[in-house]
Amino acid sequence: MRKELTYKSGKSDERVFDTVVNILAILIVVVVLYPLLFIVSASFSDPARVLNGEVFLLPKGITLDAYQNVFQNGQIWNGYRNTLVYTIIGTAVNVLMTTLAAYPLSRPDLPARGILMFVITLTMFFSGGLIPSYLLVKNLGMVDTMWALIIPGAIATYNLIVMRTYFQSSIPWEIQEAAHIDGCSNWKLLTHVILPLSKPILAVMVLFYAVGHWNSYFNALIYIRTKDLYPLQLVLREVLMVSQADAVDSNVGMESKVLLAESIKYAVIIISSLPVLVMYPFVQRHFVKGVMIGSLKG
Repeated sequence: MRKELTYKSGKSDERVFDTVVNILAILIVVVVLYPLLFIVSASFSDPARVLNGEVFLLPKGITLDAYQNVFQNGQIWNGYRNTLVYTIIGTAVNVLMTTLAAYPLSRPDLPARGILMFVITLTMFFSGGLIPSYLLVKNLGMVDTMWALIIPGAIATYNLIVMRTYFQSSIPWEIQEAAHIDGCSNWKLLTHVILPLSKPILAVMVLFYAVGHWNSYFNALIYIRTKDLYPLQLVLREVLMVSQADAVDSNVGMESKVLLAESIKYAVIIISSLPVLVMYPFVQRHFVKGVMIGSLKG
């Protein structure tokens, strides 16, 4: 009888727990999803109705004026091309450098491995600062070049730790010892044994770095002077600032220009976020795997 009561009580507790978790999950989805839906609707809506608070989920007074004004600017397409180039080349450099650093640090036979990891981890908490970083990039002759956006961030410390943890926890050391006994060199071991077994973490690194490059604008704001080299995020920032400045400075049709600038703001957000939004559903499992890998012991 007691066992039956305990069993029923346990099932009741599980149901309460599941209900609470489901309610919290729904609330989180609403909190995260609503701003995105609102921005999409506002970008296609009459800006006057947006400012009046009439838009909640569905567009009101559908118009494409904001998108037409944004895409009439030739710099948008140039920014897309630049960002695509920066993302592809930057991600390739990031993954290569991170792999070459993470693999030696994962080997237990590396001398002073603990000291090296301590020094590397220290960079997550302390850095030289903005001005010394700028002076270094300037002295290296990388200001106003693509490499100013790639080389300074060639290795992200967190990603390095995640990849090193994967090598340690997912690839047995015995496999590497067996390869060495068979006469395999360290380079051949990395290219023929380690990397083929590391496709999940390589996919995670590609995603992490690619999204970071696509969304980056601060380094371009500091180091890039030529407008033809602007990435998409910086181009869209200028489009938004110019449209808002025109609305404020113009005395003719000021109200309509203010409304158009408000609508352009939402269109700019959608344009810059669309590639990542389209890609994310297909690669979500890799992001989750990356978080789980990072939570393992290191």
